[in-house]
Amino acid sequence: MIERTDADSIATLRLAHGKASAMDIELVDGIARAFAEVAADESIRVAILTGTGSIFSAGVDLFRLTDGGRAYAEQFVPALSRMLLEVFALPKPLVVAANGHAIAGGCILTLAGDYRLMAQGNGRIGMPELLVGVPFPPSVLEAVRFVVPPQHLQALIYSGRTLPPDDALRVGLVDEVVAIDELPARASAVARQLASVPAQAFAATKRQLRDAAISRAKHYAAEFDGDVRELWSAPETHAHIRDYLARTVKK
Repeated sequence: MIERTDADSIATLRLAHGKASAMDIELVDGIARAFAEVAADESIRVAILTGTGSIFSAGVDLFRLTDGGRAYAEQFVPALSRMLLEVFALPKPLVVAANGHAIAGGCILTLAGDYRLMAQGNGRIGMPELLVGVPFPPSVLEAVRFVVPPQHLQALIYSGRTLPPDDALRVGLVDEVVAIDELPARASAVARQLASVPAQAFAATKRQLRDAAISRAKHYAAEFDGDVRELWSAPETHAHIRDYLARTVKK
């Protein structure tokens, strides 16, 4: 599900959950646990997050969501929010190496990184949540707002467009685009550079940079989480999702 390898004070976490690392409740809980363990591991200075094959993550497992119905959705949405906050608030540098498609939740995971690499090629990145028919949980929206430049924020969210790597670089979704065969080495090089920064200074600075977004996420959660959970759980939403899947998923 999540493979971890440690070397030279760098923990590499690899998503390996089915062919697309689609996010079900088991995967999001596993990601949250993995990042909590990295945060607590004093031998680790930096984390790298990457995927398997040609897909980083296809986002939420929509088939599992609709099959599970309301009971599953009401458990999944809070778990998704907890996971994203765990990743976003990691008190250590996080390098994300998106090896391919990073869609919806996969895009959000990418945005949670401190330095975001994407492989050149056919992979796409973006946030089609509104096309799917679900709203953003507050923690997710604040992570997006933290990274995406204001002039691109609404257009990307409202349109649900997914972008090729070079366009993603242009609008600020990623920091660098590299050849796929150079991605692991480049991620390691960035990680080593970040590992050279004194750990306490980095953690304090990252906390100052991100604390306002985290505070807003927690504040808005009290106001909006109930409505968000209800929309994710509603039969009408699941009917729209099934229609979306029928139109977009290759048979």
